[in-house]
Amino acid sequence: VQLQASGGGLVQGGGSLRLSCAASGRAFSTYDMGWFRQVPGKDREFVASIRSGGSTYYADSVKGRFTVSRDNAKNTVALQMNSLKPEDTAVYYCAAKAYFRVGYADPEIYDSWGQGTQVTVSS
Repeated sequence: VQLQASGGGLVQGGGSLRLSCAASGRAFSTYDMGWFRQVPGKDREFVASIRSGGSTYYADSVKGRFTVSRDNAKNTVALQMNSLKPEDTAVYYCAAKAYFRVGYADPEIYDSWGQGTQVTVSS
């Protein structure tokens, strides 16, 4: 599956952004989808995941502020980000993995990645 992320930008602290990831290819509904973020000099960090069956998981740092969702009819996954903080500034990536791979937070288990979209939160 090929992925393309969009929706990043510059926002003031406390604001909101909605990221979207469009997938091409077959059987999108069978993939677990994830969102990760990365800042220069640091490892890629898990943000949120939604399984093929709809179960969701979040990093503690974003729980209660971010919401991941998917639309299998449109082959898209979204990340709604509210109450943004300067520490949320990063390049955000969407990723896909086969449903049978165990886990959700380890970037190594994901098979496909989008190109990344920059999110910058000003203080």
